[in-house]
Amino acid sequence: MRQFSDQHLAALTVMVVGIAAVIWAGRRGGERVNQALTYTLAALILLGWIGEYIDDAVLGQWSTTYTLPLQLTDAVSAVAVLALLTRRQFLVELTYFWAFTASLQATLTPDLGHGFPNALYFTYFLYHVGAIVAAAFLVFGCWQYPRPTAVWRVFGATLAWAGVAALTDIITGGNYMYLRAKPVHNSLLSVLGPWPWYIVAGIGVGLAMLLLVAVLTELFRGQPVSRILPATHRLSQNPVRGLYSHAQDPWLTPKRDPRA
Repeated sequence: MRQFSDQHLAALTVMVVGIAAVIWAGRRGGERVNQALTYTLAALILLGWIGEYIDDAVLGQWSTTYTLPLQLTDAVSAVAVLALLTRRQFLVELTYFWAFTASLQATLTPDLGHGFPNALYFTYFLYHVGAIVAAAFLVFGCWQYPRPTAVWRVFGATLAWAGVAALTDIITGGNYMYLRAKPVHNSLLSVLGPWPWYIVAGIGVGLAMLLLVAVLTELFRGQPVSRILPATHRLSQNPVRGLYSHAQDPWLTPKRDPRA
């Protein structure tokens, strides 16, 4: 499918409208509306994600080399469903940061050989766009913002997932997370140099994208950006601990006269 063709722009339009709709409904609707959105989004993501594997199996294209659920967007799909159903804070944070980096990039630069009205067109955008809309719903619609230093935990989880994908690539000869070769279609990896240097550059770019999302989130909330730094956040939580305090020095603090 050609990037920014009419069918691609249609999917992007659905994404933008969906984000605005779930944020509005999440904030203005009641508990029943939020519950309905939760189950609807979870079902749509699962439908698209599992539907893609069913399509591969029906066409006889399923293999351990190409179709194991080890791309980062596979992780986003699974985590997004769990985050919607459980509202666990770490799962929400993973969904938020991964959706607005990996899933958003996959939506803007789709690695998709089929266009509308092929079934894979619908499954691909259903779970990629679904994860982005779910992240917007959880964070901006339900006010479940990520913790200030969550970006570092998400980065660590991303590296761990990449390690699993790399090990699987070695065993199966696959190309999960594009660690063996770049995608066929244009993507951010296309401008990061040859293998293996694009992997090293990709780690740096990935961290920069996660930090950008964290910074924009803090600015949106009207909070100081410095909160995303672990040391600064700990200091804000305990402003005196670890620092010299004149008031706590027993030699300099005047003693009270017991006769007073």
